Amino acid sequence: METKPLIYAIVGFLLGGLLVSIAATTFNKPSTSKAMDSMVLSLQDKQGDDFDAAFIDEMIMHHQGAIDMARLSAKRAKHQEIKDMSEDIINAQEQEIGKMKEWRKAWNYKERQMGEEM
Repeated sequence: METKPLIYAIVGFLLGGLLVSIAATTFNKPSTSKAMDSMVLSLQDKQGDDFDAAFIDEMIMHHQGAIDMARLSAKRAKHQEIKDMSEDIINAQEQEIGKMKEWRKAWNYKERQMGEEM
């Protein structure tokens, strides 16, 4: 097992969460923290397959948000370090989304549609 992709995935996951946190604080968008709270709350009473399916759906949406932010920062950031980190986030988060979609298919979990309750 190669450790480098795993390290990139972990770093991407952490940085994605950090970017969401910074954006929520910097831009003072209460809806961002409400969205994260909603994601966590949607998992609170679930276990087993119900939890796994909901976790996958919530994490895919969370990762997609990080990708969207990273694409924006890759274009607009002043510092090359942020642009480079943005590209790393995009690559890591896209790989993780792909893996979660594979799991969802392998485990026969229905893909939740936008606005659909879990």
